[in-house]
Amino acid sequence: MASIKEVAKKANVSTATVSHVINGTRFVADPTKEKVFQAMKELDYRPNMVARSLRSRKSYTIGLLVPLVADDTSNFFFMSIANGIEQVLKENGYNLILSNSNENIETEREQIEVFNTQFIDGLVIAPVNGMDANYEKDLLGDYPVVVIDRKPSEFQGDVVLVNNRKATYDAVSSLLKKGHRSIGYISGALGITTSDERLGGYKDALKEYSVPFEHRFIKEGPATFRSGYELASKLLKEGVTALFAANNVMTMGAMSFLQEQKVNIPNEIAVIGYDDYDWMKVMSPPLSVVKQPSFELGKKAVEQLLKRMEGSLEESKEVLLEAEFIERGSS
Repeated sequence: MASIKEVAKKANVSTATVSHVINGTRFVADPTKEKVFQAMKELDYRPNMVARSLRSRKSYTIGLLVPLVADDTSNFFFMSIANGIEQVLKENGYNLILSNSNENIETEREQIEVFNTQFIDGLVIAPVNGMDANYEKDLLGDYPVVVIDRKPSEFQGDVVLVNNRKATYDAVSSLLKKGHRSIGYISGALGITTSDERLGGYKDALKEYSVPFEHRFIKEGPATFRSGYELASKLLKEGVTALFAANNVMTMGAMSFLQEQKVNIPNEIAVIGYDDYDWMKVMSPPLSVVKQPSFELGKKAVEQLLKRMEGSLEESKEVLLEAEFIERGSS
């Protein structure tokens, strides 16, 4: 394996500069950093992480805990977040450990306990229960934490969220502007902040257009393909003229039912889904969606985490990123 001297020679810098780039112990201009990283890549140079950790008392490792579930396309959302995190970490010489809570509160607690006993420098977590769980009692490790996507009611630290309420309001308002007054709403389990905020945006739009809220148009169930399929069937029987599905896997189920029944979209029923994946663009007609800034969310979260790891004492920050309503042929 190449040595630090060979990296310095190839990048035309001193060995001290290479060390500072690797360890983050002094400011180094971005162009110089790029030369060093390029030389390391070409020479396949890999720093000795054990020696590096002993020198700095840091592990240069960040934990990421997310609620992945088998067969749930929301996994793409969390993987995009992970990509955003990794991009920033690579630029700063850190590694990422990914852990899965499996959308289960007990599994999440177990994984947090593991992180509490491991030598990590920081943790980014998308909580299973965004409302009631007491994360202040669980997060006892000697490291900073940034919460993403869902906001626990008692958590006092840094949070990076998506403005789900505003994006849903925009999407439902677009249906109301076109004259729809019977708008069905499909949701995963309520009680999670993301689900509740999206339903809040739906209600805001109805109120803005003086349309009465009707409970029979709201269908809640597990965030599964089968549930989306069955709830779309029930809403069609209620006589809705438009449908908003508040998560991507239920959108897939709803669309499967409507296509199976040969329902004409958007003439018989207009449809808007959540998140934006390639299959939504190639449908006939292409699906209107709310697109979340998942990659940017990951970047913002880890940037704030790095500030804390560097000793920032500023007040806890809540960052709210805007989602985008993309109108296509289905609505």
